[in-house]
Amino acid sequence: MKHQLKLFPLIMIAFAYGCAAQSQPQVSLQTQNAAQTQPAAMLSETPIVFEAQSGQTAPAFEGTFNVPENRADPNSRTLTLHYVRFPATGDKKGAPIVYLAGGPGGSGIQTAKYRRLPLFLAMREFGDVIALDQRGTGASNDTPGCTSSQIVDVRRDVSDAEFLKMHQTALKECLEFWAQENIDVRGYTTPENVADLEVLRIHLGADRLSLWGISYGSHMALVAIKQMGDRIDRVVIASAEGLAQTIKQPARTDAYFARLQTAINTQPSAKAQFSDINAMMRRVHARLEAAPLLIQIPQKDGEAVDYVLHRRDMQLVASAMISDPGRAGQLLQIYDQLDKGNSNPLAGVLQRWYQPGKGISYRVMPVMMDIASGIGADTRKMIEKQAETSLLGVYLNDTLGLVDVDPSFDLGDQFREKPVSDVPLLLLTGTLDGRTYIESQYEAVSGLSHAQKVRVTNAGHNLFMLSATEVRPGVLAAIQAFMRGGSVDGREVIAELPEF
Repeated sequence: MKHQLKLFPLIMIAFAYGCAAQSQPQVSLQTQNAAQTQPAAMLSETPIVFEAQSGQTAPAFEGTFNVPENRADPNSRTLTLHYVRFPATGDKKGAPIVYLAGGPGGSGIQTAKYRRLPLFLAMREFGDVIALDQRGTGASNDTPGCTSSQIVDVRRDVSDAEFLKMHQTALKECLEFWAQENIDVRGYTTPENVADLEVLRIHLGADRLSLWGISYGSHMALVAIKQMGDRIDRVVIASAEGLAQTIKQPARTDAYFARLQTAINTQPSAKAQFSDINAMMRRVHARLEAAPLLIQIPQKDGEAVDYVLHRRDMQLVASAMISDPGRAGQLLQIYDQLDKGNSNPLAGVLQRWYQPGKGISYRVMPVMMDIASGIGADTRKMIEKQAETSLLGVYLNDTLGLVDVDPSFDLGDQFREKPVSDVPLLLLTGTLDGRTYIESQYEAVSGLSHAQKVRVTNAGHNLFMLSATEVRPGVLAAIQAFMRGGSVDGREVIAELPEF
């Protein structure tokens, strides 16, 4: 999931990875014995019993390796990157499989602790599985977060131009803060991130790596194909974000809403309630544009704070809630109630997300990775033109206004060129993904001659987390067949729609 909107304080918390560290379980004799069979290069690892939030456990190893923060600087400080390795269980051990988390900013280790652990363990059939915390994430993050002095006054109608200016000023403050903390923000780019994979490959003593990623993790995998293609064995990606797709096309967001309407129309009661979601959302936006609505947001202490709800606020809320169809259904209920004059459901959502009086804040890795991937001049003109009439305007794209703070961070059009390669790749695409879109995903892999595509009908952005028992095996079976060298190109997996 781009997976969080980093820019706007209204919805930052919805995408935070605020998982508390857990105490380490006792190491089992089985895990200790497994350590004796590892290659000499891995003897620095620590055997552990990895425990997921569900209580499920698995033998694993914790390891670290060191990389420069900025390889262009001979005096660069050193980063220590952390990973967890789940040893292979299959008879034919292939290349280590490195999980690349989304975001940017997600933790691979924390991902394994939650609902995806069964997938991590199933992948052990094909080789060691590595849950990597990329530079600036999870256990590999030694950079301080930055909270600026810029506080959006939600008690009045702040214009779009003023809102953008405040975020640009906040980023400038944070860049100065990080410089004072001796953080080299130019080291937080996807090519640097991929160069870390090469160090990891050598650290593991492997000839090649296989990559498995989602969202930003797919973006990273595509760069890896360009930078180290002869050292990549196979690639599995979902919800792909192409190298020129960090900033999304608003017209394709509108096309997503049309697909969502088609899905809604398959449920008679939902169709009756949401006969035209496009018109409903535009009505709400138009009313808020003409007359922003004063609402009250309850606080934990029992008090309530005033909040002037603007059209932009609903575009931001919508941007945060369309990644998956279940959340999109909740969003439509909020719009439906606003259309009927009831703001209580929205106030309940804002109660969880909004922190009164907090300044605009950023984390180094998420904001700098996206800014570096950037946008080409022609693409920007197209996107800004589309945004003039699209449902969500520019607000699905929190990076768009930030690239102007310092254009020298942009890696350029050569970076954004699609990879051309014969590396075997499997792409899993959800038809109701509100963050990365079908057309864009297919374009992202169009230069890969051995790309196979599996369509997951009714799935959203986080399709690895599908909970329906008949769906997860379908996704996993496709991955397994691909990893065994089979063909799954054109296969369809059908997920169950939520009740809208």
